[in-house]
Amino acid sequence: MAETRHTKVLIIGSGPAGYTAGVYASRAMLEPILVQGIEPGGQLTTTTEVENYPGFTEVQGPDLMIKMQEHAQAMGCEIIGDIITDLDLSKRPFTAKGDSGSVYTADAVILATGARAKWLGMESEEKFKGFGVSACATCDGFFYRGQEIVVVGGGNTAVEEALFLTNFASKVTLIHRRDELRAEKILQDRLFKNEKIETLWFNQLDEVYGTDAPLGVEGVKVKNVQTGEITDIPCKGVFIAIGHAPANELVKDSLETHMGGYVVTEPGTTRTSVPGVFAAGDLTDHVYRQAVTSAGMGCMAALDAERFLAEQE
Repeated sequence: MAETRHTKVLIIGSGPAGYTAGVYASRAMLEPILVQGIEPGGQLTTTTEVENYPGFTEVQGPDLMIKMQEHAQAMGCEIIGDIITDLDLSKRPFTAKGDSGSVYTADAVILATGARAKWLGMESEEKFKGFGVSACATCDGFFYRGQEIVVVGGGNTAVEEALFLTNFASKVTLIHRRDELRAEKILQDRLFKNEKIETLWFNQLDEVYGTDAPLGVEGVKVKNVQTGEITDIPCKGVFIAIGHAPANELVKDSLETHMGGYVVTEPGTTRTSVPGVFAAGDLTDHVYRQAVTSAGMGCMAALDAERFLAEQE
């Protein structure tokens, strides 16, 4: 028999937004339940040095998330290692079904499911995913000690990954389809000063190739977007760093979204198009996408949920 749990506030997701919501909802005596989801701790668990979170000159991403989880638990938030597979927002109390078989009902829901890495959608990329093709340098960089590797992208993610990978690789080639990067200037300065990194402008990934037995990457073919010329680059690892898409699968048909799937919230609040449902963090933020702004929105969501529940009473 599946267990059914009721809570005043159900928090779905466990990044900075989710855990901060857990802290504030607990302090408001709402006895929240937080369901961690498929990647406990969110994107920060796949980063290394975090240098821009207030209070920490430098902290490892996974360590920061452990501290946030411990803080939420210390305040009284119940944290459950489950994955919500279905969410019914058509009537209150809202109903969420977990992969474990558990059912959660809630008077209010805070969505903090975040975002996840985008892929190029190429057949050869898919073939070697996990066997030389990755979207997480901190997860997989260690496997390429002394090897040549390629990073695809031009934003903060790509530059951070390229810089991090120089700790292991003999050479990193950054492939970008334009002739300038979108990354912050401080990151660009570090990149251009690093002798291990070569930047290939006006190029895009055309194909990943390698061996079948065992499965492994041997190199990539890149295409010049101006001339169409194909260049062969031998490498053992390919890191795709072209940004993130909101993890909106649970709500894309029941909440208003925009900008490619980000959940719409009322300006200055975390209220969504369904009363009693609040969204925080990268699920709703297509502009800033920072840990500190996500945490701030988690705080807002808990306070918004507290006010909503008080009005219902």
